[in-house]
Amino acid sequence: MAVGVVGIWIVTGWSLPHQRGVLEAINLLKGKWTIPLLAALALGQRQNKDILATINETAESNENGPLSHRVLTDTLQRATDDGLIERRAESGNFAAVWYRLTPKGRSLLHAAMPLAEWAQQYYQPN
Repeated sequence: MAVGVVGIWIVTGWSLPHQRGVLEAINLLKGKWTIPLLAALALGQRQNKDILATINETAESNENGPLSHRVLTDTLQRATDDGLIERRAESGNFAAVWYRLTPKGRSLLHAAMPLAEWAQQYYQPN
């Protein structure tokens, strides 16, 4: 999707302020489970199993189907690498790992809300 947008900007000469940042934001949101992950963490700091349960509860009502543990782990790692979420591991015998939104992740989720409203109005699933 972003490649097509870049092509339009180049061909038409259309210039968007902060064009590179917009493309990067789109790239961050490309993952199928990124927005559901950020939305689940908007509820507060959570553990892996709670994130998985929250996403799969809402996924039952859409075409995505259930999220697997492996795909969640990959999505968590990518979002951590991108600075959208923070991982905190406790020490001890039964060490727990917690995830929470960073200010960057919370801001991106907030910025995606108008896109979600647009999709609700114009997107008709097949």
